Amino acid sequence: MGDITDEVKLFRTWSTPFALRIVWALQLKGVQYQTIYEDLSNKSDALLLYNPIHKKVPVLLHNSKPISESLVLPAVWDAFTKAAGKEQEEAYSRSIEKLKLLDEELKGKKLFGGEEIGMVDIALGWLSNLVSVFEEITGLKFIDEHTMPRLSAWKAALNEIPVVKENWPDYAKLLTKFTVLRETYLSKEPQK
Repeated sequence: MGDITDEVKLFRTWSTPFALRIVWALQLKGVQYQTIYEDLSNKSDALLLYNPIHKKVPVLLHNSKPISESLVLPAVWDAFTKAAGKEQEEAYSRSIEKLKLLDEELKGKKLFGGEEIGMVDIALGWLSNLVSVFEEITGLKFIDEHTMPRLSAWKAALNEIPVVKENWPDYAKLLTKFTVLRETYLSKEPQK
């Protein structure tokens, strides 16, 4: 494969789990690319040019043509950003229902792609690391090895794949960042 570093660029932050989907896919396919780390409090002109509507990362450029993130955050995020109480309990219940469906999909499989990492593994891969951060911050257990044994085993298996394992951000930094992010979300909720 030729050198295509100038043709493929990835705008991301160090902590966004959604850019990791792109990192994993590019590395699994052997595509060379340039990473451009963004400071979202001081967005670059290039980011604003390539994602003028949402002004967010990740953005993948192929031959100067942008491909912006389009997958929707799952219910886990909803539970993470709610204060303890009825709203959080309802969001948590919805997230557990969805996670149990994923657990069922893994019957007889190590990964969603079977024995090899596939598109669903890449799309959901952030769960294998970031859910632990959310669990530690909220005290909620999203993926329990007793009630979701297959999903729990999937997390462990995915985290052992070198391209995944080598690209996770530092856990302590993620914990700090998402603690602050959650506090920001909670401070914006109307007081009851």
